[in-house]
Amino acid sequence: MTDAGLVGGGSNPQPGEISLAHNGVLFLDELPEFKRTVLEVMRQPMEERCVTISRSKVSITYPASFMLVASMNPCPCGYYNHPEKECVCGPGVVQKYLNKISGPLMDRIDLHVEVTPVAFKELSSSRKFETSESIRARVIQARAIQEKRFEGKANLYSNAQMEPQMVEEICTITDAGKNLLSRAMQKLNLSARAYNRIIKVARTIADLAGTEEIKTEHLAEAIQFRSLDREDWAM
Repeated sequence: MTDAGLVGGGSNPQPGEISLAHNGVLFLDELPEFKRTVLEVMRQPMEERCVTISRSKVSITYPASFMLVASMNPCPCGYYNHPEKECVCGPGVVQKYLNKISGPLMDRIDLHVEVTPVAFKELSSSRKFETSESIRARVIQARAIQEKRFEGKANLYSNAQMEPQMVEEICTITDAGKNLLSRAMQKLNLSARAYNRIIKVARTIADLAGTEEIKTEHLAEAIQFRSLDREDWAM
């Protein structure tokens, strides 16, 4: 995919994939296989939720409020951190592979979730899990909480859309939570952008739990979703 195909452009400017995904989901499979220049052009739209295409005689702004969902292998062979199979990638190959995705772009992704293979005995287990209907009900309830929270605020419907100043006003944290965040910032060398995103994710986790207060366990869970920020992940 080209820059223009993702963002939009051409001699007669047309919207790209990120604008076509406005108010929806943009799914990018095998993220490190995209050209780095293609991925970098998403940074501004992800932050501002719009994209501006400028030409000599015209400048057009397209909406681009989308949810980015991306998938990737942990390494070129696909077996890094596999519980049963051994990774055959040479020294430094895993880190080089991950470095195809820049830190500023990774900062803008709220959740980093490592999905490990599921064993056959777990797939065939008769153990009861939470149903999709139950999860859906909790999500609907959390969205209702957020709609009420941002009632009267134009173009603001969810925690993810909060500006940093609003995060400070709405997302109050206990002293214990502040200490936890401080240690995480130092240990993981997190940026200010990642800090704000952790708090917004923790606010959403609290909404899903139906609690007004952002508890320490909510912050701890949000920090765990920043797995690719850990310097030792690919060591």
